[in-house]
Amino acid sequence: MQVKIEDTSAVKRVLYFEIPKEKVAKELDKAYRELKQKADIKGFRKGKIPRKVLENRFSKDVHADVAPRLIQDSFVEAIQEHNLDIVGDPRLDPPELNPDADYVFDITVEVKPDLPEIEYKDLALEKNRYTVSDAEIEAQIGMIQKTMAKKQTVAESRAVTDTDFVLIDYQGFLNNEPYEYTPKIENFLYQIGQDTLPEAFSEKLTGCVPVQDIEVEVAYPDDHPDENLKGRTILYQVTLKEIQEEVLPEINDDLVKGLGSFETLDQVKDSIRENLEKGIQQRVTHELSEQVFQHLLNKYEFEVPEAMIEGELNGIVQETEQAYAANNTTLEEHGLSREKLSEQYRDVAEKQARRHLILNKIITQEKLDLTEEEMDKSLEEMARGMNATVDAIKNFFKTDPRQMEYYKHTQLEKKAIDLIIENSQVTEKDPEPEVQKTTESDETPA
Repeated sequence: MQVKIEDTSAVKRVLYFEIPKEKVAKELDKAYRELKQKADIKGFRKGKIPRKVLENRFSKDVHADVAPRLIQDSFVEAIQEHNLDIVGDPRLDPPELNPDADYVFDITVEVKPDLPEIEYKDLALEKNRYTVSDAEIEAQIGMIQKTMAKKQTVAESRAVTDTDFVLIDYQGFLNNEPYEYTPKIENFLYQIGQDTLPEAFSEKLTGCVPVQDIEVEVAYPDDHPDENLKGRTILYQVTLKEIQEEVLPEINDDLVKGLGSFETLDQVKDSIRENLEKGIQQRVTHELSEQVFQHLLNKYEFEVPEAMIEGELNGIVQETEQAYAANNTTLEEHGLSREKLSEQYRDVAEKQARRHLILNKIITQEKLDLTEEEMDKSLEEMARGMNATVDAIKNFFKTDPRQMEYYKHTQLEKKAIDLIIENSQVTEKDPEPEVQKTTESDETPA
């Protein structure tokens, strides 16, 4: 077999193959021998069918089976021999197999760029000194208090205010007839100012005194997501039955009893502070990482394989679709599409691909690896985050080794980033006033 490799760019290769007709004939002989043992043709005993008969009847099928095998074997051999670090799927248009001629074809592939040694030491980085304030802790205590608030019917006769909840019945009419897509709803608890109902409800209900019947007219826009409402004007008959107001519990030890294993308010505050400090550490690491890549991406220019960019884009689009689906909506309902997102985030995807290539180079360059202790610690953190056991996580990875390799590589990338930061010149500074924001962790007292 002869292979010629042409570099069409820093990341593209065309492999030209020429398989001698003798090898083609050998593979065809093997295929016909196997076929001869299992073919069933009327008038011939199994295993005694002449080659010519098999060729006349099955040559197209045999060629369709042999050609891909020749291509696959030749391709794998060429990759190993020339040490090609391929990304994405190879592209080829295989010709038909001619048993009397050499088999000639070409395959186009993308490879990772050959980067120079990355000089990552002594980068000038700035680290913000964020602090957890008492106000942040009190704000989270206030959120806990809010979740434990109870609704209480207002006894005195008064008008609805913009902080109230109201208990209402309502039904929509179209052209003075009940409309099937706005049926009668009874005992609906509605918070004034919230978007669970059109804004006109809040406007009309504010200032009214229960019990009272009112009319609320809603003109739905032409771009409304509900096909049954878009462009229509619905007249709602509303009965305001009562006003309810939120009664907040006192902030004391009783407030937090029942929140997991907490017994006192101070214990909850300590837990909140700890979580906020973890959030600060994550934020600082993220900010330092962004500065690292700003330095390195500006310093090292190289071509990125299209397959890597497309892979990053697919990940971004899928995450966006999943985020919309979690809120029971779709891209299309927001005037978006996979194509629009791909165009919008292409630069982001390319930068992400560049980051991975730089980190891969540093991992190789510094011969980074994970110790057994580091891997165990990482899996323990993952288990805590997923509220699972370490054994469950390990068993999952055993069922899908590729996921384990991917996870291990993400941990190696984090190790590479830590190495860069450790070897940088980090100057601490107070954050700008507008930058010192509430830092919240995903973890909450439970």
